[in-house]
Amino acid sequence: MLTQQLLTQFTMPVDSHSAIRRLVTAIQNAVVIDSTKLDLLLAALFAQGHLLLEDVPGIGKTLVAKALAKSLHATFKRVQCTPDLLPSDITGSAIYNQREGRFEFMPGPVFANVVLVDEINRASPRTQSSLLESMAEGQVTADGFTHKLAPPFFVIATQNPIEMAGTFPLPEAQLDRFLVQLSLGYPSSQDEVMILEREEHSDPLDGLEPAIELDDIVQLQTAARAVDVARSLKEYIVQLVNATRAHPDVMMGVSPRGGVALQKCSQAIAMIRQRSFVTPDDIKLAAPAVMAHRLLSRDRRPETAREIVRQVLGEVKVPLE
Repeated sequence: MLTQQLLTQFTMPVDSHSAIRRLVTAIQNAVVIDSTKLDLLLAALFAQGHLLLEDVPGIGKTLVAKALAKSLHATFKRVQCTPDLLPSDITGSAIYNQREGRFEFMPGPVFANVVLVDEINRASPRTQSSLLESMAEGQVTADGFTHKLAPPFFVIATQNPIEMAGTFPLPEAQLDRFLVQLSLGYPSSQDEVMILEREEHSDPLDGLEPAIELDDIVQLQTAARAVDVARSLKEYIVQLVNATRAHPDVMMGVSPRGGVALQKCSQAIAMIRQRSFVTPDDIKLAAPAVMAHRLLSRDRRPETAREIVRQVLGEVKVPLE
């Protein structure tokens, strides 16, 4: 029972707690970001998922993505999407080696621990689909051969909800590959003054050093999967998912894979907050970022999908145990 689990002390190694603190401090020293949204961003990484940042230009989507990448002692590649970008520009291709007399596979930028796909909706559908296999299965198939991607593998994609000319909206299958979708939103006046102070004389990313190692990331991902989820909370997740399918304004509700994603994200949030068990608040925090982009409302507007998730959270009874 959850009441018994509340008495359980979190058993994650102390150095892992320290690793999370170092990572959070490093990112917050470089960018101004709400702590709750930072938790969701890190939850996507520790839950072995991927992150989609969607907001108007100038909010700091790319800056946040680069700050996270620089805070990790991991390989990092950036892809700037344009309509003429080819799938092989991301995955890599076979090049003929005249000296050896054979074709050799030359890995593309997707072969990195952290991959920033900037303005993903400016890439053609064919190029967007080249990311599906790598994001879902951690591998790339090219010229009949399958190449495994070294873990951890984390894709951060950005897109603008405006400037739609020359863009290709992500299909539902592509959106479903992102564990978390976040909108950073405009900062408060106080935070915006802080941004001006940090940008006054230098780039805030210049002094950012890696805060944790690859082994730390893998350890934290393992710890997140070890977090317990009570049966009553599993039933709560299923009820939330079913409620989206039954909503009158929804054409396509959240799939079972979306329910699994919600559980994984909730486990990661609990781990970040140094607990060995998930609480209803973890699920309620994760739900908008995990569920909204996985349902299709009748008017197909993202703000409608987010409102539907808020309604569902308000209507479905939270388990007491």
